[in-house]
Amino acid sequence: MADPLLVRACRLEQVERTPVWFMRQAGRSLPEYRELRKRYGLFDIARQPELCAEVTLQPVHRHGVDAAVMFADIMLPVLGMGVEVELVENVGPVVAQPVRSIADVERLAVPEPEESVPWTLESVRLVREALRSDQAVIGFAGGPFTVAGYLIEGKPTREFKQTKACMYGSPEVWHALMAKLADAFARYLAGCVRAGADVIQVFDSWVGALSVGDYREFVAPYSARLLEAVDAPTIHFATGDAHLLEERRNVGGDVIGVDWRVPLDVAWERIGHDRGIQGNLDGAVLLGPWERLEREADDVLRRAQGRPGHIFNLGHGVLPETSPDDLGRLVELVHERTAAVAA
Repeated sequence: MADPLLVRACRLEQVERTPVWFMRQAGRSLPEYRELRKRYGLFDIARQPELCAEVTLQPVHRHGVDAAVMFADIMLPVLGMGVEVELVENVGPVVAQPVRSIADVERLAVPEPEESVPWTLESVRLVREALRSDQAVIGFAGGPFTVAGYLIEGKPTREFKQTKACMYGSPEVWHALMAKLADAFARYLAGCVRAGADVIQVFDSWVGALSVGDYREFVAPYSARLLEAVDAPTIHFATGDAHLLEERRNVGGDVIGVDWRVPLDVAWERIGHDRGIQGNLDGAVLLGPWERLEREADDVLRRAQGRPGHIFNLGHGVLPETSPDDLGRLVELVHERTAAVAA
């Protein structure tokens, strides 16, 4: 049987239509998910494989997307490392004891996923069994920088003052932490692939906060180590990092995910057409009228020019206020437009 559509696109193969999926498609905007959240926290859902699989599959059934991205959080793997994390509504991950010394880093475990998160692996297996052969399962992890930022700061930030203070003032702590995160996440993702994940995405969401020089010195070796360890097609994603597109391309990833700030064709020229590209509709356009959404989606497709390797997605995650009906119409639009081109 043919590999899933998304897998073939990641390999730059000619496909019958452009694959579509949305970051944060599971949850948030779906009323059926909101009903579940009245009874369960996010980590509660993640720890129950049947429930996790149900939430993961909800947008696949509702929208007809070409991939199921596992319902999880980028902080999930660090729970098995011995870190206490609370997901605070409207704030994000809050770490009870921030990691700021070499002793803090040494206390972190590097577990095997079968021992630390067996429920996640079972969820992946259940989702893979439930999908058609042309639909893919996407597993994911946070980029080492993004997760290190949460661990050091203790909560979300846009300034990364404590993080940069660690990088510049305690480089031995920084490099030890990044090495440990890269190793732990590599094991976690390997477990997801063994369980049935077809594609892996690395979310280095906040790496745009760094200069090119700092990225090369403090991040690139660890992101490269993580991406190289994955035995499946990889998507390397970040936001607000127009100055780092070439750097992320050099670090690795079969596909480079880009946000909405750079036109797709401009980004692809900079990345090079020997890599796939994912994106890059501004998710906020879904909050406006359909006519505007249709025009913007057509613009993304026009810039892709039907080249092999384009994966249609938003430039970031689905906003909670997004209409599920509009997401479904958007999937249909992309499928119809690109199937006509492929034909």
